[in-house]
Amino acid sequence: MNYGTKKALFRIAAVGLFALFGASPLAAGPNDITAIVGVNVIPMDINRVAKNQTVIVKGWQIEAIGPVAEITVPTEAVRIEGQDRYLIPGLAEMHAHIPSAARGEEYRDRVLFLYVANGITTVRGMLGEQSHIRLRRQLYTQLVLGPRLFTSGPSFNGNSVTSAEQAIRRVREQKAAGYDFVKLHPGLTRKEFDAIAATADEVGLPFAGHVSAAVGLDRALEVRQATIDHLDGYLQAIVRDDVDIADYSTGFFGIGLTDVVDEAKIAKVARATAAAGVWNVPTQTLIEHNVLPVDPDEIAAWPEMQYMPANMVNEWVARKKRNLADPDYDPERAKRYVEIRRLLIKTLHDAGAGLLLGSDAPQVFNVPGFAAHRELAILVESGLSPFQALRAGIINPAVYFGRQQEFGTIEVGKMADFILLNANPLDDILNTQKIEAVMVRGKYLSRSDIDEGLAKLRATR
Repeated sequence: MNYGTKKALFRIAAVGLFALFGASPLAAGPNDITAIVGVNVIPMDINRVAKNQTVIVKGWQIEAIGPVAEITVPTEAVRIEGQDRYLIPGLAEMHAHIPSAARGEEYRDRVLFLYVANGITTVRGMLGEQSHIRLRRQLYTQLVLGPRLFTSGPSFNGNSVTSAEQAIRRVREQKAAGYDFVKLHPGLTRKEFDAIAATADEVGLPFAGHVSAAVGLDRALEVRQATIDHLDGYLQAIVRDDVDIADYSTGFFGIGLTDVVDEAKIAKVARATAAAGVWNVPTQTLIEHNVLPVDPDEIAAWPEMQYMPANMVNEWVARKKRNLADPDYDPERAKRYVEIRRLLIKTLHDAGAGLLLGSDAPQVFNVPGFAAHRELAILVESGLSPFQALRAGIINPAVYFGRQQEFGTIEVGKMADFILLNANPLDDILNTQKIEAVMVRGKYLSRSDIDEGLAKLRATR
């Protein structure tokens, strides 16, 4: 089931949530008013900039937008000067990992803050647990500071699923528990996958993630898997006709098939993906950080690494050094593999197949929030325009979730999820990293607020 063609699974108004759970000291109050004055608005409905605008936010919502000369700023409003700055909707990280409760609240809050510090106002949690259902509510009502959360349940994989009957039972249990979708990992048999797909469609629960080897891309498209993440299964689908995949070790998302790919097949699978209405979350940062022949110590020196636990970064460095030292590692094959994947991304986009921004953070060298901006840059390097890349992280997630009336554009009545930038991202996608402030459902985080939070993370790593 595709979120873009189904009703949202939970649709509770912000006012109703506050009535149920009470206001939060972290939240924007229902009568709080903020005015961003003289800002250049990129509403993301089309590729345009509305210059010298005033945006009025009351509580969680956008109350008014218009030219400075036409909008009166209420006397009680907190006034933010927006001259020479650009306002875009918040970004969505569509392949995120929210820490388990077993990791503790300190690490969880570190990850959540890194997302919002980078303007990530929505995340799709790809490995959920029971605690995340409560956290979803806390985030939405701002009892906990962080992005809006959509969460899977525990994953379906070759270890957690041992029969079609068990798969059916687990889908029904996750629906009853209130999860937003089913997460698929590798190792499923065709019979188990088919049982998951049929039951998930029956109960109205999307299924998304990996493509098991026994399933294959064609079947995943046929049953309209909601998303395929990591371009899983695509390399297998584009090998030459004279190749028997059983003769190859496919490796990390098909890297072992790099030398036997038939690029002429890419357009065909892209058209099939578009016709099926299946979305892709490429997570190209995850792939490139893992496979490219780059010195891991050089990556560890990236500025964002100072906000992750030192032992975690050290582990990432050691893992990549082991990969590069593997006798079977071929740097030229790795580069070629990356080129093929980038071509897949561009061809999928051009064919009309939906792309969603996702980096698989936190993972190897993918720091929450920062990695999403690196993913945007890779989308542009793959051939998308800055506007097209931004759509993958702004408009497309709203369409996917069926929540266009809530977020995805800057319009009156939408949620006040913004990023205030110091330069125009339509000119250069790297400008999304020049963040002056972030607004999360009406709560304004200034540059000094963000820097103060980051300094605390740096001091406690």
